[in-house]
Amino acid sequence: MDLTKDFIKTKRPCADGFRWFLRHHHEGSNYQDLLDALVQAGRVSDACWLLDQFGPTNETLILDHLFADTIVFAGSLRVRGNIDVDSVVRVGRRIDVGGSIVVGESLVSGDDIRCEGIVRINGRLESGGRLKAGWGIEANGGITAKAALQAAWNVQCAGHLRLGGQASVGQDISVRGSITCSKSLVCGGSLVSTDSVHAVEGISVGLNIQCGMHLEAGWGIKAGGAVEARGAIRAGESLGTFRTIRAGVGYGVFAGLNVQMEAWEASARVCASQKPDSLMSGWWAGARDV
Repeated sequence: MDLTKDFIKTKRPCADGFRWFLRHHHEGSNYQDLLDALVQAGRVSDACWLLDQFGPTNETLILDHLFADTIVFAGSLRVRGNIDVDSVVRVGRRIDVGGSIVVGESLVSGDDIRCEGIVRINGRLESGGRLKAGWGIEANGGITAKAALQAAWNVQCAGHLRLGGQASVGQDISVRGSITCSKSLVCGGSLVSTDSVHAVEGISVGLNIQCGMHLEAGWGIKAGGAVEARGAIRAGESLGTFRTIRAGVGYGVFAGLNVQMEAWEASARVCASQKPDSLMSGWWAGARDV
C-alpha cells in the first residue's frame, strides 16, 4: 500500500506529524516503510495512529528471535524463539511465538496472541482475538482479549481483566481491578479481584474466591475453598463450596436468580459448610459431598 500526502491528509493527522511526513516522505511512501521510519524517528505514537487509520495487511514477518526497542508491524508476526522488546509491540494481525514474550511497555495485537512460554508485559496487554500462553501471563496494566484466554499457569494483572470469551487458567487469577468475562471463568487455583467479578456464564474455581466488591455469574458458582465478597454474591443457578460463603456487610447472597422457584431444589442449590447468614434466595442443601 502506497500512502500519498493527500491520502494521509484525509485522515486528519496532527499538524506536527503531517509536517514530519512532508519533510521526509513528501512524495509518498510504502505503508510498512513509513511505519518503520516513524519508529526509527522515535515517533511511535504516530506509527500506532497510522496503523489505527489504515488497518492491518496480509504480510507476515518471520523471525528466529526479536530483540528491539519498539516494533510496529501492520501484518502478522511469527517468532520461532523469544520476543524481548524494551517498549512497544504493536501488530496489526496475529502474533505467534515459540518461546516467551517480554515487553517493557505495552503489547497490542489486532488478532490472536499465541505464546508457548510466558507472557510478561510491564504495561497493558490487548489481544484482538484469543490470548493463549503455554506458561503464565503477567501484566503491570490491564489485560483485554476480545475472545478466549488460556494459560497453563497463573494470570496476574495490575488493571482490569476484560475477556470476550471463556477464561481457562491452570492456577491462580489475581487482578488489581475488576473482571468481566463474556463466557465462563475457570481456574484451578484461587480467584482474587480487588473489584467486582462478573461472568455471563459460570464461575468454577479450584480454591478460594476473594472479591473486592460484587461477585456475579449468570449460571452457577462453584469453588473448592471459601467464597468471600465485600459486596453481593449473585448466582443465576446453584452456588456451592466445601467451605464458607460470605457476602459483605449489608449485602445478600442470592442463588437461582435465573431459575424458576419451583426448580430451586434441583437447579439453585446452595451448598457450604454452614448456611450463609445473608442467604436471600436459593435452596439451602447443606454441606457439599466430597
